[in-house]
Amino acid sequence: MNYVASIGSYAIMIKEVFKKPTKWRIMKSLILKEIDELIFGSLGILVFISFFIGGVVAIQTALNITSELIPKNLVGFATRQSIILEFAPTFCSIIMAGKVGSYITSSIGTMRVTEQIDALEVMGVNALNYLVFPKIVALMLYPFIIVVSMFVGILGGWVAATFGGHSTSADFIQGITLDFIPFHVTYAFVKTLVFAFILATIPSFHGFYMKGGALDVGKASTTSFVWTSIVIVILNGILTQLLLG
Repeated sequence: MNYVASIGSYAIMIKEVFKKPTKWRIMKSLILKEIDELIFGSLGILVFISFFIGGVVAIQTALNITSELIPKNLVGFATRQSIILEFAPTFCSIIMAGKVGSYITSSIGTMRVTEQIDALEVMGVNALNYLVFPKIVALMLYPFIIVVSMFVGILGGWVAATFGGHSTSADFIQGITLDFIPFHVTYAFVKTLVFAFILATIPSFHGFYMKGGALDVGKASTTSFVWTSIVIVILNGILTQLLLG
């Protein structure tokens, strides 16, 4: 019953976010601030992780090619497919659930504990629109990070395969271009936009409706990370079946 009540409260929150919008002059500055915090602030860690994950995928693929009958360009092909289809949109989103999700929950939760949200409501401000809507808009730019992650991941695979002696540059590049299906990129972007909405709303829900004191802010952040990750993994399976099945 608690799960059903939580889902109902979450749906009500989403509905309230789009009611009684804040003045655009104020909202514009809030959105720009969230873009800086959530998008550009996350770029560094995702670039770092993507580069090395791409390298690991390439090395593992190369080391598992034990037959001379298997084409050498398989290393580039497998790296491209792994990065575009799964790592960039899904695993990066789980990483973002830890970084961005915890930040969102803790920042809104701190405002709840210090009664800043109550002050906004007393002044007649729609606190949900003021706090959550800028985060949703900012994370609609999340595909920008995923494009960078895809490029850097494949680059990392090329560097590891080429300089590690696992593949020639020509074979790896040939594998990247082999049987490329443009819809796979579209599929990745569709997942990314859905995950972006989840990343903005579930952590906000746990922060906005948290109860207790300062100690409970940390607990709310942990809970939001767990549930955001679970929802992302479930939706990943559903969207994969719908779009590729």
